[in-house]
Amino acid sequence: MDTLQIFGLQFSISLLVTGLLATWILSPWLDRQSLHQALFWLALPHAFRHIGMVFLVPGVVAQPLPEYFSIAAAYGDLAAGLLALLAMAALRGGWAAALALVWIFNIVGTMDLFNALRHTDVASAFGAAWYIPTFLVPLLLVTHFMSFLRLLRPIHQQR
Repeated sequence: MDTLQIFGLQFSISLLVTGLLATWILSPWLDRQSLHQALFWLALPHAFRHIGMVFLVPGVVAQPLPEYFSIAAAYGDLAAGLLALLAMAALRGGWAAALALVWIFNIVGTMDLFNALRHTDVASAFGAAWYIPTFLVPLLLVTHFMSFLRLLRPIHQQR
């Protein structure tokens, strides 16, 4: 297998495992929570997206990543992480704008991930950062998806 095939395999299996765990364990638990509480827990992994700044650190990545990827991925993750923290604070604080902030965070965060995933040509240069796209990104995609599903539920189905 070449690097891109291994990347695709690891990403796909991580997405499958995360999706199954979300379906079997996380979603039933979240369904028993209020909408704000469920969205808080779904935003939590995204609060750590500052880790994406590592794409700018020489020595962590195998070689300097092309700037068209590294800058967008690093700062996109940072923005999504900060928006997640803001959304979490709004949800916990009962702010009137809480759901709007969750929408903004989810849209920005999802677009950042989709933008990064279209650059599979840089996979061989990830080095030690390999685990971000092959392990963490599937988790982030699944939690974004779960958040969108909850945000789009009719009001009478929300707790």
